[in-house]
Amino acid sequence: MIRIHNAETNEVIDREMNDEELAQLNEGIADAEAQREAEAAKAAEKQAILDKLGITAEQAKLLLS
Repeated sequence: MIRIHNAETNEVIDREMNDEELAQLNEGIADAEAQREAEAAKAAEKQAILDKLGITAEQAKLLLS
């Protein structure tokens, strides 16, 4: 559903999404999921490196500052 609210007249219109809007929504959802997966993979890679070095993230920050 799409809600359009005219702040000047306080008119509210609720309507179904058209095909283009629905496709855009689904694309946005897929992009967000891909970004979350990429961030999770990057965090896992960072943690694996820290584990190999035997240090914490805080200790790594101190080394890099």
